[in-house]
Parts: sequence; structure tokens; C-alpha cells
Amino acid sequence: MAGNGYYVNTTSAGITITLPATPSAGNSIGIVDYSGTFDTNACVINPNGNKIESGTANLQLSGEREGVTLNYIDATQGWLCNSGINEGTDALGPVPYAIDFLVIAGGGGGGSGSNSVTTGGGGGAGGYRTSTQSVLAGTVITVTVGDGGAGGSGDAVKGTQGSSSSISGSGLTTISSAGGGAGGGNYETSAGIGGDGGSGGGGSYNRPGGAGNTPSTSPSQGNNGGNGQTDPNLKGGGGGAGEAGNTDGQGYGGDGTASSITGSSVTRAGGGGAGNNSPNGTAGDGGGGTGGNPGLAGSANTGGGGGGSGNGGQDGGAGGKGVVILSVPTVSYSGTSTGSPTVTTSGSNTILQFNGSGSYTT
Repeated sequence: MAGNGYYVNTTSAGITITLPATPSAGNSIGIVDYSGTFDTNACVINPNGNKIESGTANLQLSGEREGVTLNYIDATQGWLCNSGINEGTDALGPVPYAIDFLVIAGGGGGGSGSNSVTTGGGGGAGGYRTSTQSVLAGTVITVTVGDGGAGGSGDAVKGTQGSSSSISGSGLTTISSAGGGAGGGNYETSAGIGGDGGSGGGGSYNRPGGAGNTPSTSPSQGNNGGNGQTDPNLKGGGGGAGEAGNTDGQGYGGDGTASSITGSSVTRAGGGGAGNNSPNGTAGDGGGGTGGNPGLAGSANTGGGGGGSGNGGQDGGAGGKGVVILSVPTVSYSGTSTGSPTVTTSGSNTILQFNGSGSYTT
């Protein structure tokens, strides 16, 4: 209630004070740390739809024996700090809150088939990483979204690795996912070996698939590409975030991983199918490209690997571009971003999906 002073005891747990919903100019409220425990269990101040120091976010008192007097000025500035003790003239500080992140790199390109019998391996899915981190208001989160790798072009040419995606910012642990490994092409050289990456690319004729989870992360960001067999019609599928290439059959791309960060379950980062001629390799669930003549591209903004091509010298499919998704508590959502993310809501959270690089300021 406006006009009162409150001695707040946070000995057992933190306490949230909700300010009046309809304050009048000149109203004042005093808050003091009764037990000297604000440094252990903070006192959070909720502006209740109004503002504190011109902002709408909750603020907190987190210093031992801290106290503050707030005066309501107007709708523009809201409640202003008139006096403070033990923490200088302005005792209020921002309240940390958690953001969930999904960071998927670009998928690897599928290998191209030869003009004779050799067919290309499927591209590996982009690395798939999740994180939950605590942030403070005013933190600039830089978002990088990796492109998919190009498919092999010409007679038995290896694809190209996808590009990495990442999030970073002051006070944050940087999360980076590696681009998907390239699908193998020419069986007579090292170009037939599937490339390493977030998930590994599939191998060409009698060549091994690439290693997934490269570089290594915990939990793993992806799986190995499938090995190519000596039968010219049996090549390796690209690895996916959820399983290795060839798990569901020779030339099959590995399935991706499902996430409900947007509010509904969506599977992303599937491996590309190999170009196996008859039949071509099936794409992994989660945006992988099917093998064919030419190989099909991985789906955009899933990090899916590109499909390898069958013989005839046609191109392998390009890897799908990556994606970065943030889930922010709506009460803390600032609305400040660059790069034009798609913004939706789910329950009590605001979802920002970055299909290209940009930033979000908390």
C-alpha cells in the first residue's frame, strides 16, 4: 500500500513485493532488509504493469541491510528511487532470468555421383545444441546462423561442410554448433570419405562416413555418417542429431531430434540420404534431403543434410541453413532485436526464431 514502509524478512526465501496497480503521483513506499539476508534471498520488486525507473522489468534488492524509498512520479518514469542505504543512492538492480536456447548449424552438402557407377554420400546434419542461461536486462545476445554447405557439383565430387551457428554475449557461456559434415564423392580418393562435423557425412563407395560430434561437446551435438559399402549402389547416409547414418537401412540419413522450444514438437537436424540409384537413400526425419538424381537439398532452417546424387554426374543436394531459437519469459521480453526474427508466444514465453544472423537485447 502506498505511503507505508515495509520491513521485509527473507531469512527463509526470497520475497516479491508487488507495487500498487493504480498509483498516484506523490505516492511513496519504503522497503528495508529486516534480517540482513537480501544478499542471500533477494527482495524482488514487481512494478505491476507500471514502470520502475522508466522500465517495465522487475528489479531487486540484493545487498545485505539494503533499503530503498520509491516515489511514484508519472506513467513515463513510474517509480523512482528517492533514497537508498548501503548500496549508494540507487539501490535497485535488475533481476536475472533464464532464457532457453536452441542452436543448430547449417547442414553438410551431399556428394555428387560419377558418370559411371559411383554414387554420393548424404550430407551430415548441422550440430544441434541446447542451453539454458541466466541473463540480466541490457545484455546484447549476438546470434549467428550458419548456412548449409554446397552439394558436390560435377563428376564424383565431395560436398561442402555447413557453417557453424552460435550465441554469445557478456556474461553468457558461448554456445557454438558445428556445421554438418560433407557427403563423400569420388571413391578413388579421400574425397570419397564422409566429412567430419556436427553430424558426419556419409561415405561413398567403400569409404567410411565422417565423425559426428566434431568438435566434441557434452551432450553430443550429432552422430556419425554411415559407411559406404563395396556394392556401388550402397552408399552412406548422413548422420543426424538423433541417430547415425544407415541406422534405418543402408543409405538412410539419421533422424534428427525433436524440441518443443516453440511450443509444439518439431524435429530438426536430420541427415541426408545417399544417392543409391535403385532405390535412392531416404532422408532422416528433421529436414534431411533425399538422395536422387540430383540429390535434394536439406530443408531451410532445420540444419538438415543434403542428399547425395546417384550416378550420372549430377549434383548433390545443398545442406539446409541452420536456425537459432530463444525462449524468453514474456514478462521480461524487451522487444529489442536485429535481424528480423520471427516472434511468437507460447504460454508464458515469447519465442524468437532467427532464420538469419542478428541480435537480441534483454
